[in-house]
Amino acid sequence: MSEVKVNKISPRTGTTFTIGDSGDTVTTAGDISANSITATNSITLNGEAITALANPTISSISPDTITNAQTSITITGSNFVSVPIVEAQSSTGVIVPADSVTFNNSTSLTCNFTLTTDGTYYIRIENNDGLAVRSSTALLTVSDAPTWSTAAGTLGTIAGDFSGTVATVAATSDSAITYSETTSVLTNAAQANCSLNSTTGVITTTDFGGSSTTATTYTFTLRATDAEGQTADRQFSLTSSYGATGGGQFN
Repeated sequence: MSEVKVNKISPRTGTTFTIGDSGDTVTTAGDISANSITATNSITLNGEAITALANPTISSISPDTITNAQTSITITGSNFVSVPIVEAQSSTGVIVPADSVTFNNSTSLTCNFTLTTDGTYYIRIENNDGLAVRSSTALLTVSDAPTWSTAAGTLGTIAGDFSGTVATVAATSDSAITYSETTSVLTNAAQANCSLNSTTGVITTTDFGGSSTTATTYTFTLRATDAEGQTADRQFSLTSSYGATGGGQFN
């Protein structure tokens, strides 16, 4: 049977009509709008169902923030057809195809991207039937993760009961950094008894070591978080000392 094109008709539910001289019959179910068949409608040709084609959709990606290194991203949506073309389109117009695309199912794709330029990117998917979609917003952010400037390990030996600035830690990124403790040692009143300035990284105390009178090494982990939510953790330690005269900080 030769290709048949139906144009400018609007058959309603249950309509059966004949096309051309061949006597081919078309039956519709659901309201079929002129020039289109939607995913919720159906149409049969000579009694055989014809599958309606639908554009893919994108609902979310994970993760939505990555570094410049190759990273695996899961795209969730609908109507994916194996195996589609997937691209990251920069807000500046640069188009970067995915390094690889794995078709998980019609609602999930796993793609590897290597994006060497920081910025925000739209995601575009084109099925092998030619139907395509581009995300309405720039879903993907490429950004440098925080990097610690302060070396891991000891931050010094501090006299027990010392009051003042103990140490300062620092990390850098392409956006503002905040600092926090992932353990419960440095800022625990029953242990190191210090405070951490989340903006500056300055560590202070009003009574280092609290009620302890025994030399102790306090080991803790600090986290640097940038404005994109990327993190970097590093382990440090502070040691208390007792019995020295004069008080104060010893490095």
